[in-house]
Amino acid sequence: MIHQYKLGGYNIVLDVCSGAVHAVDEVAYDIIAMFEQSGKDTVLAEIQKKYPALSLSEIEECYSQVVSLKESGKLFAPDTFEPMAGTLKAKTTGVVKALCLHIAHTCNLNCSYCFASQGKYHGDRAVMSFEVGKAALDFLVEHSGTRRNLEVDFFGGEPLMNFDVVKQLVAYARSIEKEKGKNFRFTLTTNGILIDDDVIDFANREMSNVVLSLDGRKEIHDRFRVDYAGNGSFDRIVPKFQKLVEARGGKNYYMRGTFTHANPDFLNDIKVMLDLGFNELSMEPVVCAAGDPSELTEEDKPIVMEQYEKLAELMLARDKEGKPFTFYHYMIDLTGGPCIYKRISGCGSGTEYMAVTPWGDLYPCHQFVGEEKFKLGDVWNGVDNTAVQDEFMSCNVYSRPECRDCWARLYCSGGCAANAYHATGSVKGIYKYGCDLFRKRMECAIMVQVARIFEGQK
Repeated sequence: MIHQYKLGGYNIVLDVCSGAVHAVDEVAYDIIAMFEQSGKDTVLAEIQKKYPALSLSEIEECYSQVVSLKESGKLFAPDTFEPMAGTLKAKTTGVVKALCLHIAHTCNLNCSYCFASQGKYHGDRAVMSFEVGKAALDFLVEHSGTRRNLEVDFFGGEPLMNFDVVKQLVAYARSIEKEKGKNFRFTLTTNGILIDDDVIDFANREMSNVVLSLDGRKEIHDRFRVDYAGNGSFDRIVPKFQKLVEARGGKNYYMRGTFTHANPDFLNDIKVMLDLGFNELSMEPVVCAAGDPSELTEEDKPIVMEQYEKLAELMLARDKEGKPFTFYHYMIDLTGGPCIYKRISGCGSGTEYMAVTPWGDLYPCHQFVGEEKFKLGDVWNGVDNTAVQDEFMSCNVYSRPECRDCWARLYCSGGCAANAYHATGSVKGIYKYGCDLFRKRMECAIMVQVARIFEGQK
């Protein structure tokens, strides 16, 4: 399978199964489009008719180059991965590599679009005790097999509302690393309200990454990200974020925003973040219930698609100005990229990755917390709901019929199980709106990398 598109002045051909990306001229682009549907003589005749200035020998030479690419496995490569889909994931059964610790099921903001019900996850407000967190870390170590590098994300709600326990758990993890032969990498996700010098010093010392929540323009941010008195949080958090990022040397953080029906023109929010001095950026489409006022509509979709294209243009323009920035969804490696296991198996939710509630319950990921039927077990007794885990284990890009003919399937790996469930009622469904946005992001991301390669050759 191939995918062809034109963007940024480039004619791009993606060979889906080999991962090869070709930037070609108009003639090669048209030959490739006809190559598998028509015989050689028909292709040559059609191309000569369309490009009369070219000689037949020139067209034949281009055709021969396409044949060579196919013979070398870089065009029209067959899909040989499907037989691996189940077996690769089965090999990791029982091996956990990452936990999302819900250190606080409470929050000091009252964001209306919050999928976590303002941190309560449709349940009671609570904070995790050190004892529960310790048991979670012990569970991770015990079930990590021979894997050395382990990931732990302190999540909420707002994790800084339980900061003392965060510090205690990090200290405990560091105390057992050498004995257990493990290396913990911690991430903190915060809305910024409680950031102070102590938080900054600790985060810069212990956190491999910090995720900071900012929605961009003040009027957009303060529309949703308000406290319980209805006051916006923009003016309170931006100086704290700037201080934290400066102290980190501008590295290993993400400014994470959410765009909604209120701001499908989210590029304006990215520009505000850049003006504020932030260069590691992510803007995510909102996840909310159907009919919610924040929900992105079909009318919003062409606006969002255009924003992704303009974002790619802005990134390339900033490259030339010596002011590059990172956009999370455009981070792809055309020379290597994720291993085939990840490409066909996905994020590992429910198998390699789990979320832990303040009470020690295990769920497939943070977006399933509060959905009782998805409870996997707890940190003391492990997974006992094997039926749900088996369902997640069988999730891969080939378990979704809609994915089979999608050119982006080996980039998204079948998409987000939580989004699929909330959109269709099945973890093996697809969130069609999200699929459309993902494909556009991939087209833009590939174009950016192609453009950078060509610019580097000048």
